[in-house]
Amino acid sequence: MKINADLHLHSKYSMACSNKMDLPTIAEEAAKKGIDLVATGDCIHPLWLKDIKEAATDDETIVIGKTNFTITTEIEDLNRVHHLLILPSVSKAEELAELIGKHGNLKSDGRPTVRLDGCQISEIAKDVGALIGPCHAFTPWTAMYAYHDSLKSCYGDMTDYVSFLELGLSADSYCADRINELHNLTFLSNSDAHSPWSNKLAREFNQLEVNEVSFEALKNAILRKNNCKITMNIGFYPQEGKYNESACIKCFTHHTLQESISNNWKCRECGDRVKKGVMDRINELADHPEPKHPDHRPEYVHLAPLSEIIMMALDHASITTKGVQTAWNALINKFGTELEVLLYANEEDMDFVDKRIIDAIIAFRENKVVLHPGGGGEYGWIELPEETAASSGVNKKNQSSLFDF
Repeated sequence: MKINADLHLHSKYSMACSNKMDLPTIAEEAAKKGIDLVATGDCIHPLWLKDIKEAATDDETIVIGKTNFTITTEIEDLNRVHHLLILPSVSKAEELAELIGKHGNLKSDGRPTVRLDGCQISEIAKDVGALIGPCHAFTPWTAMYAYHDSLKSCYGDMTDYVSFLELGLSADSYCADRINELHNLTFLSNSDAHSPWSNKLAREFNQLEVNEVSFEALKNAILRKNNCKITMNIGFYPQEGKYNESACIKCFTHHTLQESISNNWKCRECGDRVKKGVMDRINELADHPEPKHPDHRPEYVHLAPLSEIIMMALDHASITTKGVQTAWNALINKFGTELEVLLYANEEDMDFVDKRIIDAIIAFRENKVVLHPGGGGEYGWIELPEETAASSGVNKKNQSSLFDF
């Protein structure tokens, strides 16, 4: 069977996260989105682990309503690299907390910083039976390729134990498959959500082929064993990420790599720091000018949250307006989940909402949107194609950053 999974998010105990990031709310919102399996996140934070234990029906099972949970945590190492761990059970999360807690304060943040490198964290992950891989691997902050030029540099003797790489919002399979050392890894596209609402939770997710919903089946899908696999990655266009191109971190002026180097990474406009973008970093690392996908690599589908698409189509300023919410609720009531609307609903079956919304959904499905890359910490933004924008009456100049949230 095929399921949808978002395998990286956070709890209310992580910094800069909504206090609504509790298990019942996450479960409810994931069901609306169409996500069958969602990460707990932050499983070694003592208070969140207590919530996880209370919600579990047994050592390996957490189900709230229609939503299944898999136990995960993100850990920052001494080099500021973030690692995602996926664990088999509550008891293994407790064991991990005991081992990691010797090297950092687990109470300070749901995403703890520890005095260990990637190799040492991987050794502990292997000891507790957890899967491990780098989070948002290409972003210029807290990512593997921000501080290392290779998997070996980060994970050392444990490199062969790394089973996946999380692409992050500023990269997709087409970017990452230009790098030879990544061809054997499974790619994950996850939300890293800090709030449970539909424009954050599962803004990126994975479709899996599994024989059941369990850690073992998820492990088999990531390792591509026993007829289990990732069948689709779904997420942002890389240009929408806030570090896609090299740009100033203050005024967000974009710079070419050659210009950045010649100006010693200082902005030509304000003199502040220019942060190297994901695309320039990938160009440095790439073995190929174009992607060379291995046979196991699934399709990558570019999407946006439904509420954001409706907002753009109606030329509204927020996803919370009555017009956006009315249309979103009508579509969800008709088709069941947001993903059913975005991926599968027929045009003629959506004729009860404004035609501008239908046209915008189809424009995304057909990759006909106009992309304006982000950089320096400012999200990219999207325009509808000329014919769609004209028919909808949208003022293109007023289409502010769609993903600036």
